[in-house]
Amino acid sequence: MLYQVYETQRTLMEPFVDFAQAAAKLYGNPLSPMGQNPFAQRMAAGYSLIYRLGKDYEKPAFDIQTIDVDGTNIAIHERVEIDKPFCELRRFKRFSDDTATLAKLKGQPAVLIVAPLSGHYATLLRDTVKTMLKDHKVYITDWKNARTVPLSDGEFHLDDYVNYVQEFIRHLQEIYGNCHVISVCQPTVPVFAAISLMASRGETTPLSMTMMGGPIDARKSPTAVNNLAMNKSYEWFENNVIYRVPSNFAGAGRRVYPGFLQHTGFVAMNPDHHAKSHFDYFKHLVAGDDASAEVHRKFYDEYNAVLDMDADYYLETIKTVFQEFQLVNGTWDVKSVDGKVERVKPGDIKTTAVMTVEGELDDISGSGQTRAALDMCSSVPAGQKTHFEVKGAGHYGIFSGRRWRELVYPEIKAFILAHNQAPAQVNRAQPAIKKVAKPATRATVKPTAKPVASAPAKTAVRPAGKRATAKTASSS
Repeated sequence: MLYQVYETQRTLMEPFVDFAQAAAKLYGNPLSPMGQNPFAQRMAAGYSLIYRLGKDYEKPAFDIQTIDVDGTNIAIHERVEIDKPFCELRRFKRFSDDTATLAKLKGQPAVLIVAPLSGHYATLLRDTVKTMLKDHKVYITDWKNARTVPLSDGEFHLDDYVNYVQEFIRHLQEIYGNCHVISVCQPTVPVFAAISLMASRGETTPLSMTMMGGPIDARKSPTAVNNLAMNKSYEWFENNVIYRVPSNFAGAGRRVYPGFLQHTGFVAMNPDHHAKSHFDYFKHLVAGDDASAEVHRKFYDEYNAVLDMDADYYLETIKTVFQEFQLVNGTWDVKSVDGKVERVKPGDIKTTAVMTVEGELDDISGSGQTRAALDMCSSVPAGQKTHFEVKGAGHYGIFSGRRWRELVYPEIKAFILAHNQAPAQVNRAQPAIKKVAKPATRATVKPTAKPVASAPAKTAVRPAGKRATAKTASSS
């Protein structure tokens, strides 16, 4: 009933929210009679704050139109390559009519970024994508809001997440021969499982995988998030945070962990910070500091946009990752799309280079949780494994913002380039699993990347250091 009560309340509040928006504009317009009031600026700021606190936040757009590559504007075309019931594989295709630039783009590595399915949309990684596009062909998993997925589309389990990742990897391998994979936070675990299972079957595995701020071994340096998941029983989560989608959505009747409950949890972790931020927004508007107010809007437009997660997937993640630690204990079995149950064995990975990234001040995934993956990859040579700790960075700082662009990205870029030459793969096997969704039409020309000489990667922890119009069909 809680979901229905929330939606009813939101519907009843909608007229007042619309009124607050209109009042903010009336008081904020110096040409309107209300704008002549001595307290007009304060009234406009107050109504604007009420509107933003009460409005419904839709999924933001990536909105990456162009990027700059060595002084040349490159046009970006965003398209969906594979459309599955719970996820879209989204590609950011680069276009240029400059011959030299195009040749450079075509020789760059292909990267699959696996975004988290843990409350926020994949657009949270907008900065990650935009930065990576300068030197890579970029794809990202864009997870769908479970409340928009009809019951007729079936269930979604943690096993399905793993199977989705494998399908997306194979898709890139068919186009480019191979690829690199980056997982941020929550997906580090299912991505690790996906690549382990591919290795166990003798399939070609990605050239490299980079895991950033994820709970590979949640027993190490547990955070408040870990403690909640570990100290509450499976039944507690099922009885207290799982609800059915109301009838006014396409996914009516589906059991989900609602986005509004997740958002409440996000805010509850640091309520004083958010209260201060909103009050600062009010003061910026009163002072006429539009630039600072716009920064606030952009952040909370992203932060307040949340999605519902399918209940089966969410509960299985809690049990598998945070309660039974099945990955690190070697007890995790995954069901493939053809119904075969397979044991996840990270030790079977041999030809995929591994990099782990952690933030020194990460309060979501504690120190050592991600780095644990290096020890689990026992068959990967030491020279193919590396760890990077980002000094002064919190959880979001390792994939977004200045520290990401200046400290983390150069390390990841160098790591990918150093391992862009395919090593000898063991028992290259053709994937036996058929795609469920038909990919969008794409160019049939497969660009061949120039081999890059491999450089040994360090295993020690290193501290942090440093639209043009497309006139032709030239793209990468």
